[in-house]
Amino acid sequence: MIARSNYLKEIRKLISFYPVTAILGPRQCGKTTLAQILKADHFFDLENPRDLTRLDQPQLVLERLEGLIVIDEIQLKPSLFSLLRYLVDYNPQTKYVILGSASPDLLRQSNQTLAGRIGFLYLNGFNMAEVANAEWRKLWWRGSFPNAFLAPNDEFASRWIDDYISTFLERDISQFGIQVSSVALRRFWIMLSHYHSNIVNYSNLGRSLQLDDKTIRNYL
Repeated sequence: MIARSNYLKEIRKLISFYPVTAILGPRQCGKTTLAQILKADHFFDLENPRDLTRLDQPQLVLERLEGLIVIDEIQLKPSLFSLLRYLVDYNPQTKYVILGSASPDLLRQSNQTLAGRIGFLYLNGFNMAEVANAEWRKLWWRGSFPNAFLAPNDEFASRWIDDYISTFLERDISQFGIQVSSVALRRFWIMLSHYHSNIVNYSNLGRSLQLDDKTIRNYL
C-alpha cells in the first residue's frame, strides 16, 4: 500500500474548516481506501444494499449520529444533499465526508445545495510524488490507477485495465450525460488515442462515427 500523505493532509485540512468535505474522482482511484484511513465514526457505502436500506429514511438515522460520518457513492442518493444542508446547520459539530464521481450533476447539486458549507478535493490515481523514483517506468506502463499499478505483474495489470474500461464505458459514462453505445464510445476512445499530442479534427472524427462535429466536441 502506498501512503497518500499529501492527500490525507489536504483532506484533514478541509474537514477542520468545512462541515462537508467532498472527495471526487473516477471509480477505483482510491477514494474509499483514503476515506477508510480517516477512521470515521460512521461509514455508509451506498453500493452496499444494507447501507442503502439503512438510509431509506435518512433523517431519522443521520440526525442521531455525531463525529465524522462518511457517505460513499453519494451520487446514488442525490436527495441527501438537501438533508445534509439542514443537518450541518442543525449540528455544526458533526462533520461529513462524501465520496462520488466528478459528474456534472453531482457537482451542480452539491454546489447549489451546500454552497459555503462544502470543500472539494479531486483525487486521481498515483503520481510521481507518491511512488518511488525507481518505479517511474511501471507508472508510465501500467497507468496510475492503484489496482493496475499494484498488480503482481503486467498481465494482471493489463487485464484489470481492460475490465475497468469495459465497465466504465458500459455503466459509468452515462453519468456525464453521454448517451451512446459502448461499442461506438470505445471506437471514439481508440480514435482519440491516435490524436495524442496532435491537433484534433472534430469533423474527421464525426464523419468516422456518423456524428456532427458539435456532438464530438461535447463527447470529448
